[in-house]
Amino acid sequence: MTADVAVSLSVLAGIVGLSDATRRLCTRTLAGTGLSVYAVELVSTFQLCCCTHELKLLSEMGGIEPRLALTLTYLASVVHGLTFSGAIGNPSGALEHAYHARIPPGCALRRIACQFAAAVAARATVPVIWGLGLSGLHVRHKMLGYQCISPIHAPLPKAAAVELACAFAVQTAITHTRSVREKYRVHAVAAVTAAVVYAGGSLTGAVFNPALAFSTQFRCSGNSFLEYCLVYWLGPLLGMMCSVLLFDKLVPPLSRKPQSLHLPLETKKRT
Repeated sequence: MTADVAVSLSVLAGIVGLSDATRRLCTRTLAGTGLSVYAVELVSTFQLCCCTHELKLLSEMGGIEPRLALTLTYLASVVHGLTFSGAIGNPSGALEHAYHARIPPGCALRRIACQFAAAVAARATVPVIWGLGLSGLHVRHKMLGYQCISPIHAPLPKAAAVELACAFAVQTAITHTRSVREKYRVHAVAAVTAAVVYAGGSLTGAVFNPALAFSTQFRCSGNSFLEYCLVYWLGPLLGMMCSVLLFDKLVPPLSRKPQSLHLPLETKKRT
């Protein structure tokens, strides 16, 4: 098992290194064309999906301890946050950016298209990597025909609610750490990500990312396409929307209300 973990870590490092080099190349080559942002989105989402495929395999078939799996999830989240170079990597996040007018709606739709294209590319690429037989784990997975079983172990409404809650927690963490310096912010978001994976991973896998789920979960046997859409697309989208509406529309008026209630008392004291 130790050898399998070492090989998987090497694969993860290789994916991140190649992706980072590709990002830098695309940024230089496409500078001034307006296309670099989409290239970075494509490469970064590809990195996210490939790494998650490897971590998912290591966790489900590698027999590693849950503590190690959570540690790797946390570290991977930190690495993604530090290397994404402005990419979003999540369709729900792209829609949230468009809602707050950080990016135009057309740009958000094109980014989402890049994210799903990267998800498809990652799903086609990882079997090629596993087919090289770099570790015993990869060999066993190849012998089983890259079999994948649905990670949904709850009724569909409950599973969708779990994904909704996970997306709500992560979106809330992202929203409330925007003013924090990047090198600290990535650790805060990664900690929340690891926490929700711990809380909801046994029920749905705690993906809370429609593009990532399309790459890692939709091909698994056990549920239909529409059922996966309900859990992994609708759930995270509603979770993001609930977080945005709560902290944009509900919390600000409530936080201002106590001030207005105290104004008459202050005026009475002055008189």
